[in-house]
Amino acid sequence: MRVPLSWLKEFVDITLPLEELALYLTDAGLEVASVERTGEWPGVYIGQVVSLERHPNADRLLLATVELGERRLRVVCGAPNVALGQKVALALEGATVLDPYSGQLTEVRRTTIRGIESPGMICSERELGISEDHSGIFVLPPDAPVGLPLSQYLGDTVLELEIRPHRPDALSVLGIAREIAALTGQKVREPPLEYPQDGEPIRKKTSVEVEELRLCPRYVAGLIEGVTVRPSPLWMQQRLRAAGLRPINNVVDVTNYVMLEMGQPLHAFDFNKLIGHRIVVRTARPGEKLVLLDGTLVELTPDMLIIADGQRPVALAGVMGGANSEVDASTTTVLLESANFLGTNIRRTAQALKIRTEASLRFEKGLSSLLPIYAARRAMRLLLELCGGQVAQGLLDVFPTRTKETRIVVSRRRLTTILGVDIPPAQVRQTLTSLGFSCRWTPPDIFVVRVPYWRTDIRIPDDVAEEVARILGYDRLPTVLTGGSIPPAEPNPLRELREQMRDALVASGLQEIITYTLTDQESLYRVLSPEEAASHPPMRVANPMSRELEYLRTTLRVGLLRTLARNLRVRPITLGLFEVGRVFLPRPDDLPQEVEMAAAALAGVQPDRWGTPTQHHPDLFHLKTCLESALARLRVCAIFQPTQHPIFVEGQTAYVIVGEEKVGLLGQVHPRVSTYFQLEGPVFFFELDLERLLPQTAPTRQYQPFSRFPPVREDLAIIVGENVPAQQAQLIIEESPLVASARLFDVYTGPPVPPGKKSLAFAITYSHLERTPTEQEVAQERQKIIRRLQEALGAVLRG
Repeated sequence: MRVPLSWLKEFVDITLPLEELALYLTDAGLEVASVERTGEWPGVYIGQVVSLERHPNADRLLLATVELGERRLRVVCGAPNVALGQKVALALEGATVLDPYSGQLTEVRRTTIRGIESPGMICSERELGISEDHSGIFVLPPDAPVGLPLSQYLGDTVLELEIRPHRPDALSVLGIAREIAALTGQKVREPPLEYPQDGEPIRKKTSVEVEELRLCPRYVAGLIEGVTVRPSPLWMQQRLRAAGLRPINNVVDVTNYVMLEMGQPLHAFDFNKLIGHRIVVRTARPGEKLVLLDGTLVELTPDMLIIADGQRPVALAGVMGGANSEVDASTTTVLLESANFLGTNIRRTAQALKIRTEASLRFEKGLSSLLPIYAARRAMRLLLELCGGQVAQGLLDVFPTRTKETRIVVSRRRLTTILGVDIPPAQVRQTLTSLGFSCRWTPPDIFVVRVPYWRTDIRIPDDVAEEVARILGYDRLPTVLTGGSIPPAEPNPLRELREQMRDALVASGLQEIITYTLTDQESLYRVLSPEEAASHPPMRVANPMSRELEYLRTTLRVGLLRTLARNLRVRPITLGLFEVGRVFLPRPDDLPQEVEMAAAALAGVQPDRWGTPTQHHPDLFHLKTCLESALARLRVCAIFQPTQHPIFVEGQTAYVIVGEEKVGLLGQVHPRVSTYFQLEGPVFFFELDLERLLPQTAPTRQYQPFSRFPPVREDLAIIVGENVPAQQAQLIIEESPLVASARLFDVYTGPPVPPGKKSLAFAITYSHLERTPTEQEVAQERQKIIRRLQEALGAVLRG
């Protein structure tokens, strides 16, 4: 927001040096990013043409004598609009101006033109950098003081402020003036709003119909007839340029001027171009198009709010007007619009069309619905002053739902708690009153605060406390160290398990990733079984950023497989990734259930000793080993029960069971799924439900005594059915009280093992706490183990 200092001085007295004022505003939350001086023209003065003569040696040149106070200079001038008595900008020898053709700075020198010496030049707007106009000289107003440096007359200081999104009131000169008045103890001078209304009642001339009251809570319209469209006066053009806007004509400039002054965007329609001489505020109809003021043709959609006449769109509400109702030199009657639009709709429209304007910037931040009437009156007064004509009686004001005055009850105790210091009630009242609030003190502890209509950001007592702190100065609040004792840490077993699982999976050789919690529906359904999709359909977010980030994930599978594929395309070596995060399961009439999950995926090819990829792929047991290693660090022992799942390969899928609870799933991803994610070769995957795993974890490590005596080790080979899990045989062996451990070291199929059978070889360690097991004890225990294996699995001892 660019704010000229001269414009500010119209509403508030500036009593502080500029640097100190900028510091005050910055400390109050309105950061002054820079201070810029405009209109620096050293060597250029205001002069008056006192005589004109023909150049003796040129038909198109004139000799103009220009008075500069105590001296007169005769210069050569070829401008067609130079005239006797004009106030002009005279650049003397040594001054720097713009070359109108190259655009480069050039120094004015004393030159001889067709035999006549010219010690300076009368400048055009282009040469002064004011505008692009080089058709003639720059003519100053009649009241311009002769002999004064042009910089002192037209120059200004501009404050560039960074306005926070919650302060739309500060996107105006008047809003900044109110802040300065509060910070410096001055009074604000409000702009005059009264004007004569000599025309017929406006209701006899036009009408306004608002079909979408939710998108347009208020619409104010005024009418002025008999206007003359011409350039704005110099003072208005200068202020608009200093604020960063280009002057167009007096009607359009008034709407921009009031927008900058009061913060309310306005729009002017050529009334005679409106079919039916009426305004309809509605949403666009399918297929409607509109050519905007900048010449852009836009296709409108039914969610966009438009301003229409009796037949067609004439403006894109809150963004830009249409070319079919533009004010031009032939305009004689102007209909003024001052409305309040729903900020979210304006922002959505501006983003969809990629059009950002000063109007949309203000509307999208949420303006007060009470502001349009004040801005309309101010604009009508200026239109009458600058354009002439006759104003219709009254304003059309469609405002069916009146906004209630915002009142906030704040306790003195709450103010003290927030600010850390007890501020006297009188000082609180004075501070709030200086900002435009109405504050009533009700002893012993209550402030009743009425919020001014322009402050839409003040809603709760803490907002009021912030206003007091801003104006008093944060640097004046005492610095107090935090008192009291630190509250004890509350145990969170699930969070601790989540962090332990992360560490355990990293220790097992996997690498952690973090993916988005949002994904697309198609990918989700690719990795879900029909039962999973039916019981937990993914939830769509209301305002997705893109189609790829549209649904809350109900599984970690999509993010893992997609990330694995992306990395393997870069370097196709064996890669294991894991993620610990939340999935979101829908619940009827409630927020989704957030479930903590851990998942991992493994794929790629195994490199040789030199790191070169080979044709060897990891298998399911590689990932199973990582899972068992991680669970072992959590002091959890899992068994694996074969099962089937549509996204995994049959015969390569198992439940992960801890205790009696199914806590997860392990298997090889089906080629149909891996191909969808552009993964080549076998892909292995597991996932764990940490909430189901939590009750199975031991809260503390239990001490187990170990034997001081040497153990006895021997191997045992058995033949079982080909589908019998080795872990089942291992658990039966480890049931023996004399067995300290059993480790599978060989699996064999083929002759002489019968078809449909396999050989399992275990290394068994026998141990006793009080002695070394004898040969007889080991033999007896071996026979018991073989008998249990026979009964449970149909196993026979391999000969």
